[in-house]
Amino acid sequence: MNALAQKTFAYDYANADCGGLRTTVGAAEVLLRCSGALWLAAERALVVADLHLEKGSAYAARGQMLPPYDTRETLSRLAVEVAALTPAVVILLGDTFHDGRSESRLAQDDAERLRELARGRTLVWVIGNHDADGPRALPGDVADELELCGLSLRHEPLAGLQPGEVSGHLHPAARVKATLGSVRRRCFVSDSERLILPAFGAYTGGLNVRDSAFAGLFARPPIVGALGVGRVHAVGWRSLRDD
Repeated sequence: MNALAQKTFAYDYANADCGGLRTTVGAAEVLLRCSGALWLAAERALVVADLHLEKGSAYAARGQMLPPYDTRETLSRLAVEVAALTPAVVILLGDTFHDGRSESRLAQDDAERLRELARGRTLVWVIGNHDADGPRALPGDVADELELCGLSLRHEPLAGLQPGEVSGHLHPAARVKATLGSVRRRCFVSDSERLILPAFGAYTGGLNVRDSAFAGLFARPPIVGALGVGRVHAVGWRSLRDD
């Protein structure tokens, strides 16, 4: 770990569940999990962003055939997180559906998995740009944004510096310098003041964190939490590369 990472991103692997990365955003302690989910232990809240359910069927309707298993895979991964953590609150941080007709294309088994998320806990659908109407027939509360643990949770990051903001939307990914070239991974990105979550969906791509879309969002060069096999790796800005 380089000096920049040590200075700007307090991290703790020793006590982090699942090889995740425990850090702070604002005054809140958070756990960045290997799945790409965020865990707020103080409120037993599980947060995931950008599931883009039924993206495969949306592409198929336009003639681009993809295996129609993205929703099943995404919800299976989410179910593993719920089983491991038994959250009191599950927050879907926008773009849960890929488009306004995705809910009508859900297989019955997948719709039942979404209903199961709301049983015995609070389920919150934060609306995004792909699913601005929220769910129609599925349970849960719909919100533009919400406040939790002193954090402001919304789908799309606001422009400029926004201390305490947690968002998705940008699908951050990092290309990291390696001994024999580089590797590309989905990632969290944070300067300890605000946090952007990786996309959780099986068919969601990633935007390099060095892209201009991230410019001006952080008070100092951020650190990424790159998703690895069984571990979230804290990587300093100087170790990142363009695509």
